[in-house]
Amino acid sequence: MTEEAKVKKQKERPRRYGSMKRRWILNSLSFTIAVILLAVTIICGASTQYYYSSMQTGLLNRANSTAQLMNVFLNRSFEEFYENGASFVNQFAEKEKLELQLVDSTGRVMFSSAGITAGFIPTTGDVAQCLDGNTTIVWIGINESTGERVMSASAPVGYGGSGQVIGAVRYCTSLVKADRQLKNIWLAAGLVALGVFGLVFLSNYYFIRSIVNPVLRLNNVARSIAAGSYGIQMENDSDDEIGELCDSINYMSDQIARSEKMKNDIISSISHELRTPLTSIGGWTETLMVGGMEDRGLALKGLAIINKESHRLSQMVEELLDFARLEGGRMQLHSERFDLRGELADAAFIYTDLCKRDGITMQYDEGEEPVPVFGDKDRLRQVFLNILDNAAKYSGPGGKIELAVGRERDKALAVIRDHGPGIPAADLPYIKDKFYRGAAPKKRGAGIGLSVCDEIVKLHGGTLTIDSQEGEGTCVSIRLPLAPAEKPPEA
Repeated sequence: MTEEAKVKKQKERPRRYGSMKRRWILNSLSFTIAVILLAVTIICGASTQYYYSSMQTGLLNRANSTAQLMNVFLNRSFEEFYENGASFVNQFAEKEKLELQLVDSTGRVMFSSAGITAGFIPTTGDVAQCLDGNTTIVWIGINESTGERVMSASAPVGYGGSGQVIGAVRYCTSLVKADRQLKNIWLAAGLVALGVFGLVFLSNYYFIRSIVNPVLRLNNVARSIAAGSYGIQMENDSDDEIGELCDSINYMSDQIARSEKMKNDIISSISHELRTPLTSIGGWTETLMVGGMEDRGLALKGLAIINKESHRLSQMVEELLDFARLEGGRMQLHSERFDLRGELADAAFIYTDLCKRDGITMQYDEGEEPVPVFGDKDRLRQVFLNILDNAAKYSGPGGKIELAVGRERDKALAVIRDHGPGIPAADLPYIKDKFYRGAAPKKRGAGIGLSVCDEIVKLHGGTLTIDSQEGEGTCVSIRLPLAPAEKPPEA
């Protein structure tokens, strides 16, 4: 699908403003709902745990204390145990709340405060576990004989010396009232949660009404930008987050417009810069192929032009690759300690013959004191060559280029000056911007050389500054950190 078709489909898609409100409410309330549910769950779980654990602790304490009393009677005599046990159960004062049972070693009820016939076997599993394990057991479940939920606790009774278990003390209580009370607590917690949720819902609904309309206006502006109206601006009448969003969209619109212009400039510039050398190479190749090789002078001239234009293409491609590496953060430096004077001298030597051929004088002032820096020699030489190439292009026949290198306090300083036409004051602040070529008469180039040089110098922790006046020439100054002094070798 083409971009035009995508934009058309986006325009034709129906706008569902109501769904945006619903999504906003759902998204904004999701955390509140989660917190409310968590709070209700904690309250209900804590209250249930509190009620059951309190009842369980009470039954355990009663069962253990009563079993200890029965053990005292049993250790005196079985008859005293039997008589006192029957009396204690029959006179149990809390029979309306709890049932107290004394069971024998077979699990059958001997005495019950509820008047259960002797010989009855409780259907709960705590009695058998208590007698078999000689330990106090708590059980919660359904009493098959009554069909209600109960909680029971059984503690063993036996002879202290031999450890023989002859029965157990069992307390049992109904959980109907407790469960009813817990349900009331759960219901109250649920009603409070619903009330809180309702208040939050209403406050959020009122809040989104005050921001939906601005958001819809922002949406219309965004659609216009997506449709190609780059640079469109939206009036901002808010000083809150919506206002900040409006400013951000306006800034984005400006940036997109600049990026679009830069893209068009790149395509235009690169197309023009590639066409010129390719035309020269193609034309001279055809000339040599149809007989130009017979004229040695013509052939050498054609080959020289082909070689020169091929070098231009190679340099242009290398600049584009360096630009891509810098933009992608993939530029790697192979740093080492070296004397900066040597790299500037090499660059000057490379351009000396070229400058002589064009009638340009080159003057190189190399200081006597070493200028040690720590960096990538090849990349810095590339910076010097690029600046020298610009100086040679703008100097013209009879021009002069001055080079100097030395120290400036704690910095290494390299200066390249030409006496060409200079850079207009309107262009100077932007001369290092990517693909900026200014409004002055154009020389050949894609407009990224100085930008790449500036980025390479920044990677070395230095600065590249350009000073220029129309009619007086241009001075490029490169400042780099001096390398720390080397430690003398240990004796």
